[in-house]
Amino acid sequence: MPPTIIYSPDAPAPIGPYSQGIQAGNTVYVSGQIALDAHTGQLIGNGDVTTETHQVMRNLQAVLQAAGLTLRDVVKCSIFVKDLGNFGLINDIYGSYFEADYAPARETVEVSRLPKDVQVEISCVAVRA
Repeated sequence: MPPTIIYSPDAPAPIGPYSQGIQAGNTVYVSGQIALDAHTGQLIGNGDVTTETHQVMRNLQAVLQAAGLTLRDVVKCSIFVKDLGNFGLINDIYGSYFEADYAPARETVEVSRLPKDVQVEISCVAVRA
């Protein structure tokens, strides 16, 4: 079975040559999401890491939902932050979207710059049971 492109009108359109998500077998790979509003294409939060993180998580949920999955199906996340000093705040918000018993594996890394100069970008991998 060839890979299937995942698309949600409730997540931002890609800003480059990539898909919102792709399913290969039972695994769904969701591209990194930033704090773009899906309907306007505009950044939200004006650099506020709290607002950005919530929007990123909503965008991830939208792509997962288009694939028939939820955050409970996520097995791995990658978090990229502009300032690791915001780790605690991002971690608390991120954690509020997952059930404690179903928290995925993940890494968090500080990077020098992210697309559109956002504060946070998150990607994930989910598995269809």
